[in-house]
Amino acid sequence: MACAAIWTLLRWLRTFRRQLRTTQLRGPPSESILYGVGKRILFAEDAGAIYEAWAQEYGPVYEVPSTLGSKNIVLCDPKAIAHFYSKDTWTYIQTPFVKKTTANLFGKGLAWAHGEDHKRQRKSLNPAFSIAAIRQLTSIFYDSAYKAKAAWDVLIESSGGDSAIIEVQNWCVLSNAIVLDTIGLAGFSYNFGTLEGKHAYVSELFDAFGTFRSMTLDNVIFLLGLIFPLVAWIPTSRSRQFQRLNVGMEEISNALLARTQKELEMGAFGDNEERSVIKGANEDSEFHLTKAEVIAQVNEFPCNRHPGPSSTLWALLELSRNPDVQTKLRKELLEHGADPTYDELTNSLPYLDAVVHEILRVHPPIAEFTRIAAEDDVIPLSEPVRTKSGKLVDSLMIAKGTLVTNSMESMNRSAALWGEDAKIFRPSRWLEDAHGRNGIPAKAREIQGHRHLLTFVDGPRTCVGKNFAVAEFKAVLTVLVKNFVFELRDGIDSKIEIGKDSCILPRPTLADAEVALRH
Repeated sequence: MACAAIWTLLRWLRTFRRQLRTTQLRGPPSESILYGVGKRILFAEDAGAIYEAWAQEYGPVYEVPSTLGSKNIVLCDPKAIAHFYSKDTWTYIQTPFVKKTTANLFGKGLAWAHGEDHKRQRKSLNPAFSIAAIRQLTSIFYDSAYKAKAAWDVLIESSGGDSAIIEVQNWCVLSNAIVLDTIGLAGFSYNFGTLEGKHAYVSELFDAFGTFRSMTLDNVIFLLGLIFPLVAWIPTSRSRQFQRLNVGMEEISNALLARTQKELEMGAFGDNEERSVIKGANEDSEFHLTKAEVIAQVNEFPCNRHPGPSSTLWALLELSRNPDVQTKLRKELLEHGADPTYDELTNSLPYLDAVVHEILRVHPPIAEFTRIAAEDDVIPLSEPVRTKSGKLVDSLMIAKGTLVTNSMESMNRSAALWGEDAKIFRPSRWLEDAHGRNGIPAKAREIQGHRHLLTFVDGPRTCVGKNFAVAEFKAVLTVLVKNFVFELRDGIDSKIEIGKDSCILPRPTLADAEVALRH
């Protein structure tokens, strides 16, 4: 009882200090004593729209009630967001709950690390995701895409006609297989063989995450973890699923490390050295990774929220809903002829580039990004905001321990930044006119992320594999769109729902769950 009283007192003192030193902002009222507005955000089909509506009502920075009366500062101001991301891993770090959960699920890899640790690990991984390395990987992207094409050819042939109806769940499994095989071969020269029908325990678990339904306990732990980090130790159905996945991945990691060590001893690492994540295990490397860190990197790969599975699915669904866009894209790809090289994928196919980045804009795989201030800070604003007391301020005082959030969904689809058609899938906004100007509004250009998007976040924690992910996305889409026509079974008005059950591999689901596929 005495310990609980001391903990409560210390927590109250820390909260009181934060309130004194943090700018008091306007924001929505609390909806729950226990969760604040947390449950509403967690279960919303479009949390980004909720954040955007609050920004319109309270200004581009505001506060929202969180767990047990705590407050969360939400940033929708481009200048504030740039500052926030620039100081990530140092001033703004993962919450204790997220850090502990990441260590429990994956190990102490790049996703877990902060500060100098993060800097060292990232530098060790950078060569595997360099432009030179990705150029060598393009053939692997195509190889996986053509294996997927062959699987769909068999499906159409078995239907007895020139088309077939496929369930979205089967589509999801195939999309997972493309990503898993590609990441295995490209990232650490390991062939999972899922596209070839090879049975793999890891691929079964990987697919299972796509159909995993969050239990009440998982959601309660997630919400309470902001205040009580120790709940990260409570076993849940999701954590047990991850543990089974990591057992399989650790077996692969150990085999890869043994193979790599043997190749190094024989001087036979050769052409794979630069593009292999396992290279970091080399003790002669300037940014040497420990064995545990290498295993953590491999563990993170299959569950990394890189755009692969969800973005490919969203692309094919949006192309099905917009047949004119699909036809125009297919025309560009067919006129180009042979499969594009990496440089051609990057520079020579403007409409493909437009479609890909519009998908990444409208359907970011990560919904939001929350950090806790490790020290007091001052966040600059691009325009003044009115505080709770009515005072106008052009910067925010942030006290140590304050939660700060940015919603990628909200910023990528904000009408204030992207115009009145911000919610509409319109690839033409990315195309340049004869004067080299495109349709990206000046306000959106203030966002400093990749192509003015926050899909890959920004700053030190910018996705290390963003160029890898975009190139893979383009290669897969090229093969599938050139060879198949995609149509929604019930026409372009078929209802599409956002799958919220799996926070591991977020992706769309169809109300009728079927899509037409034809040559």
